[in-house]
Amino acid sequence: MAGVNKVILLGNLGKDPEVRHLDNGVAVANFSLATTESYTNKQGDRVNQTEWHNIVLWRGLADIAEKYLKKGNSVYIEGKISTRKWEDKEGNSKYSTDIIADKMTMLGSKQGNTSSTPNQDSETPSLETLEESGNDDLPF
Repeated sequence: MAGVNKVILLGNLGKDPEVRHLDNGVAVANFSLATTESYTNKQGDRVNQTEWHNIVLWRGLADIAEKYLKKGNSVYIEGKISTRKWEDKEGNSKYSTDIIADKMTMLGSKQGNTSSTPNQDSETPSLETLEESGNDDLPF
């Protein structure tokens, strides 16, 4: 039986994207995304629970993130979960769970964060859904 690995997130960037270019020129962007759920506990208090997600964007999506995304911006992300394992300097196994995004919709800046809004005269692809091309030659 085939499986499904699909993630949908709507949240705010916890930091500006960190973008690097591999030797072959391929861009990769990394940033943290906060998603917050609110609920009322048994005592009647309102509780906010925030989860942090590591987001990875490749190629064109990484280029868009570098140009337009800033800390506090709201984004809609679709992608898949990927877990990496490595060993630290002491030989201990470490794990990292990332969301490899293949679709992104920029929703604007967090309320009150006007410094991260791009110039209105620029060709900002804001509120457009951007998708990664189906190129499967990712280096992992």
